[in-house]
Formats: sequence, structure tokens, C-alpha cells
Amino acid sequence: MPKTKFQNVIFTLLMAFAMVYAMICYNIAINRGGMTNEVFMLAFHEVIIMWPVAFVLEMFVVERLAKMLAFRLVSPDDKPIFILLAISSMIVCLMCPMMSLVATILFQNPGKEIIALWFQTTVLNFPMALCWQIFFAGPLVRLIFRTVSRAK
Repeated sequence: MPKTKFQNVIFTLLMAFAMVYAMICYNIAINRGGMTNEVFMLAFHEVIIMWPVAFVLEMFVVERLAKMLAFRLVSPDDKPIFILLAISSMIVCLMCPMMSLVATILFQNPGKEIIALWFQTTVLNFPMALCWQIFFAGPLVRLIFRTVSRAK
């Protein structure tokens, strides 16, 4: 999708926001016992912290590693959809534990239970993160990115 470094930064910013905001809403809803309209507003307090963290992790740590891992499963000759799914899945596999650790440290006051809470948070977040990425955020952000890129 992105062809230049600038386009990659914009794409990553959009994707990081879509993923972080949804995952924050999901975690707040879990902690409150269900989804309410208030959750959408509460999420903006955390997104200010978590969005930049996700962007930096993705740009400087995860992107290259995820592609390297994905191309152990697929080859450049495979259909583009399989390559896209492999890369997206590897990004979730790497980002979910990292972002869950950050969220555990910042928002759960884990104390000596940090490992247990981090593991619990990762296990609860992973299915949502994978499904949200593959079925919703990924297609939506790619559509927005393609539309904006063509408009120029």
C-alpha cells in the first residue's frame, strides 16, 4: 500500500489510531462490565498516551520483524491477500503483547502481579485485536488510505 516513507508514516498513524482506540474501548467495556456510550469518551483519555506508543513500536520495532516472520509463512509469489493476512497477523502477534504490557503497567497498578495481569490482559485482548485488525480496522484504513492517495 504505502509507496514512500511519508505514506508509510501516514498509514501507520491511521492504523495505530484505529487499533488503539478500539482496543481501549474494548478494555474499558470489559472493566465496566459492558459497553456504554460513555466508553467512547473515556477512551480518548487513554488514546493520547497509547497512540504514540503504538506508532513508535510499529514504526521502529514491529514493522520489519512482522514482515520477516510473515515471509516465513508466505512467499512474495503468493496471492496479495495471503501476504496481507500474514503480515497483519504477525503485527497483531507482536503488538498485542507489547501494548498489553504498556497498558498493564500504566492503567492496572499491577504491583507484584505484573506478569499474571500482563498475561491475562494479552489473552483477553488477542482475539479481539486479531479480529478487529483482519475484519474491520485493516480494510477500513486501507480504504481510507487508497481514497486519500488517489485524491492527490
